[in-house]
Amino acid sequence: MERRDFLRSGLALGAGIGAASVGGVALLPDPAQAFPARSDGPLELNSNENPLGLAPDARRAVIDGIARANRYPGERAELTQELAAINGVKEENIVLGCGSTEVLQMAVQALSTPDARLILAEPTYEDVPWYCQPFPYKLEKVPLDGRFAHDLERMKELAAAAPSRVIVYVCNPNNPTGTVTPSAEVDAWIETASENTHFLVDEAYYEYCEDPGYWTSAKWIAERRNVIVTRSFSKIYAMAGMRLGYGIAHPETADLLRSYIGRNNANHLALVAALASLRDSGLIERSRRANADGKRILHECLDELGLEYLPSNTNFVLHRISGDLRTYRERMREHDIFVGRPFPPMLEYNRLSIGAPDEMERFTEVLREFRTNGWV
Repeated sequence: MERRDFLRSGLALGAGIGAASVGGVALLPDPAQAFPARSDGPLELNSNENPLGLAPDARRAVIDGIARANRYPGERAELTQELAAINGVKEENIVLGCGSTEVLQMAVQALSTPDARLILAEPTYEDVPWYCQPFPYKLEKVPLDGRFAHDLERMKELAAAAPSRVIVYVCNPNNPTGTVTPSAEVDAWIETASENTHFLVDEAYYEYCEDPGYWTSAKWIAERRNVIVTRSFSKIYAMAGMRLGYGIAHPETADLLRSYIGRNNANHLALVAALASLRDSGLIERSRRANADGKRILHECLDELGLEYLPSNTNFVLHRISGDLRTYRERMREHDIFVGRPFPPMLEYNRLSIGAPDEMERFTEVLREFRTNGWV
């Protein structure tokens, strides 16, 4: 018996069912099922994860891949080649990371100078300023504008006043607001900026966004050394726990980033899961459809309760809570529901990840109960 066949049969036999399972969750769900089997445990609506779970083909690839988990990863070149083809760039433009956050870390480290400035929105994703802490960056935070978009004009003013290198972090769509900064406005700045102004464009939610005014900034990397785009397998591909992402950059910039990379940073099982996910032609649409279904349930409840929410181009929604955020989160936890962390200064809002429809029904039932109790 082949080793992989032994593994499959052992898992299935141990579960006593036709499909392998671990912890009551099927490893090989019926592809026709909209959502994998779940327990009645806590609702984890706090980290913008994809409720679909790994695609069926990706799960099979992981199971088959366990047979070679004792070997160093050999699929890096194959994945790089496929990512280059999908994005219309060359292999030399792709940099793999342990999640897109590692690529962000590489960029912050690689671009550091004694008098560098980092300009970013407030609120936005916190990892980039966190990665600055060991380095002598001057941090400039710019509040979002009236559209809850990046205030690019104010950011430009700060960049123009900087004495030396500037790194502009643009999370688009933005986390935690889910809002889009029009790509034409981002393009206009990149086109006129000097090479000493570097743009770190985080597109973790790129595949979810269907706003006609939004497109990738990767178009610039062929001619501009000062543009780095990051993407993630954590969101649309449901691989948050496997830690895989990538950057797209000019070849010279990509080489610079690689000098800060951890060797063999993308693990074997993540690589084979990613390859299988990319080859699943229906995966992105399934994720979008599931996200739309969950979002609709949430929107209907928020509208019913008169709770304002921002238009989201992601798999989460930022909504008002009409009360103290810490108390709200604690009360939700008492109901076995985990909701988003604080994002100052927008402490009158809570970021909620979109779960499966039954999860959103459970959440909205609790939210209506909170209204009955006068808590929201």
